[in-house]
Amino acid sequence: MLDTAVNRPELPPEIARRRTFAIISHPDAGKTTLTEKFLLYGGAIQMAGQVRAKGEARRTRSDFMQMEKDRGISVSASAMSFDFSGFRFNLVDTPGHSDFSEDTYRTLTAVDAAVMVIDGAKGVESQTQKLFEVCRLRDLPILTFCNKMDRESRDTFEIIDEIQEMLAIDVTPASWPIGVGRDFIGCYDMLRDRLELMDRANRNKVAESIQINGLDDPKLAEHVPEHLLEKLLEEVEMARELLPALDPQSVLEGHMTPIWFGSAINSFGVKELMDGIGKYGPEPQPQSAEPRQVSPEEKKVAGFVFKVQANMDPKHRDRVAFVRVASGHFKRGMKLTHVRTKKPMSVSNPVLFLASDRELAEEAWAGDIIGIPNHGQLRIGDTLTEGEAIRVTGIPSFAPELLQTVRAGDPMKAKHLEKALMQFAEEGAAKVFKPSIGSGFIVGVVGQLQFEVLASRIEMEYGLPVRFEASQFTSARWVSGDKAAVDKFINANKQHIAHDHDGDIVYLTRLQWDIDRVVRDYPDLKLTATKEMMV
Repeated sequence: MLDTAVNRPELPPEIARRRTFAIISHPDAGKTTLTEKFLLYGGAIQMAGQVRAKGEARRTRSDFMQMEKDRGISVSASAMSFDFSGFRFNLVDTPGHSDFSEDTYRTLTAVDAAVMVIDGAKGVESQTQKLFEVCRLRDLPILTFCNKMDRESRDTFEIIDEIQEMLAIDVTPASWPIGVGRDFIGCYDMLRDRLELMDRANRNKVAESIQINGLDDPKLAEHVPEHLLEKLLEEVEMARELLPALDPQSVLEGHMTPIWFGSAINSFGVKELMDGIGKYGPEPQPQSAEPRQVSPEEKKVAGFVFKVQANMDPKHRDRVAFVRVASGHFKRGMKLTHVRTKKPMSVSNPVLFLASDRELAEEAWAGDIIGIPNHGQLRIGDTLTEGEAIRVTGIPSFAPELLQTVRAGDPMKAKHLEKALMQFAEEGAAKVFKPSIGSGFIVGVVGQLQFEVLASRIEMEYGLPVRFEASQFTSARWVSGDKAAVDKFINANKQHIAHDHDGDIVYLTRLQWDIDRVVRDYPDLKLTATKEMMV
């Protein structure tokens, strides 16, 4: 584990005010809507888009791919930066659909904390649990937002119990809902003893808060109907006795999560959550790397690529590498060393993202996320430094669970298809394998929906209609081991061997039996289901 805040030097104020976090949740719990409201409060957009609404109002800022706009789902993780009450928030919105979870796993390596969004009616769902496990592996601090309180939702204690049981983490309420569903009128702020009321009429208005002194203040009765007030007093008293109080150190270590209640679409509870992220969220943390870990307060710049997005702007064939700055103070035009190829790169046009509006980044500090446009030199897992050979570790690449062969609708265009597939492979959107026997490519993904996304993107961005066909293989394993043994293995299993886009050897399997057989016959070979994105 990386050394925590106890023995760390004080960070420079510019770095200490950075908060870099990701939003994780099950599909449709309201992640993208919450992102929009963050931007609204950060003053980044004037009117929040909604995922499901009419006309131009429904163009959410963080869903920029054509398919995302059509389906109302987020497919790729997008990064945004904005200022809020003295803090600089770097927010990464991740796709919740399990088909894109790999993108999400990688994103979680680039942030210091996670905001977990839970639907008040559904509680903890399968996808939330999976993503939570990844956060647990990295001991990320987690803040929870229980969304959709303005719809019929479950009992507050029930939701809290479920989080504690299913995720094995202590929960402390930062606010308590008053009423539920149609009767939901707001929350009682447990940390600052204030009453927060929701305005249903105007969705983009900041909620009003009323200063009160504790729960026995007579002013409470003026704003809260009697039957709700009784219930509130009783529940808050129970909550204070039964649930642990907020311990900031425990939150930073990832053992406790504060929970806020609200309704993102009504802009309610969002501001309190943002204050919470500023107050209890972690500063930029050290990054694990070989041969030594990188600390944010170091003078020299280091950063790593955690995502590559191709064709963000359909008018230009470009790729943007999303880079998390791990240390130092980056200035535009700096010469950085690309560790994998040992070549210098001068970074002359780095961009900061406000979703799909990009601005040139004149400078960036440790903790920020910047985009570096490039023509394919930068891949996921690459490290950029000021000359020192450091490799950031721990960015995973998973074995695909579904494999299909892909053919261009027009056989003359096979070359173009190869180019398109290579681009998606470098982006990490899919695995592309070139079998050693026969022509064509085999594309591997984690979920079925990804095939549709790929086909739609190849058509939109390259003008190539393609079709995916079933392949005889069901999964792939990376082969490693001593050269002689690997060569012997390849010659014996020609029809099962392919190479991925990095040129590494992959064994394509049909049944679990194939894998067991190799393990039995070739004890000195290693078959792995994940590969670290490094050289």
